[in-house]
Amino acid sequence: MLLSPRRILSSLAVASLFALPGLAHAEDITVFAAASLTDAMGEVAKAYEKTHSDDHVLLSFASSSTLARQISAGGPAEVYISANEKWMDWLADQDMIEAGTRSDLLGNSLVLIAPTDSKTGTVTLDKNSDLTALMGKDDRIAIGDPDHVPAGIYGKQALTQLGMWDKTEPRLARADNVRAALALVERGEAPLGIVYGTDAAISKGVKVVATFPANSHPAITYPVAVMKGMKSPASQRLMDFLKSSTASAIFGNYGFTLPKE
Repeated sequence: MLLSPRRILSSLAVASLFALPGLAHAEDITVFAAASLTDAMGEVAKAYEKTHSDDHVLLSFASSSTLARQISAGGPAEVYISANEKWMDWLADQDMIEAGTRSDLLGNSLVLIAPTDSKTGTVTLDKNSDLTALMGKDDRIAIGDPDHVPAGIYGKQALTQLGMWDKTEPRLARADNVRAALALVERGEAPLGIVYGTDAAISKGVKVVATFPANSHPAITYPVAVMKGMKSPASQRLMDFLKSSTASAIFGNYGFTLPKE
């Protein structure tokens, strides 16, 4: 049986991409996942491997846009989990997704954070709010770049709906992904940040000062799919596990929600 070009590329590229000599075998499953899933997917992968001892999950985390572009360029992802619909749609438009494998896996919330030792208390987010008034004149608000990072895109949508975008946009510190935005606030380099609720929950260096109203941005959805030509018994086993009660409990512990039906 002839292997698809992408599966051939996968077998050649995994070793160099992950630098894990001795681990490559027929049941490796390469997963590209949004940066906000770093902690949760790490634990889910460990739980999966405990019950599927012949499989090994290789994880690569970055912004959803970066991963989608890597996949489009031939990156060896078998399973892709995006932090928004946009980048999964982008791959679908290029016929890069295996038919019948896409589904909505998780949901999340969008929050405003400050360093743990900040004097900033609870903030009200509505059309009368002014986030720039909470900062010094040279300070900036950390956020995933709204031009391509899902958390930043949601942030822009929320700020726009609340009438704050025009005033806030010049004061943004645009990060490559949501975890980089979180780090800026953790280190005190930014007095405020806009991240997912799950990112704030895993950090000891920040506190949540407000949650953006659910109606200020589209529902935050994490779609998952197998990439074109990469469907295998192993990838299907992992996809089934991601939707199991065991995985759902782990995701829930990190603050993720199940998508609404």
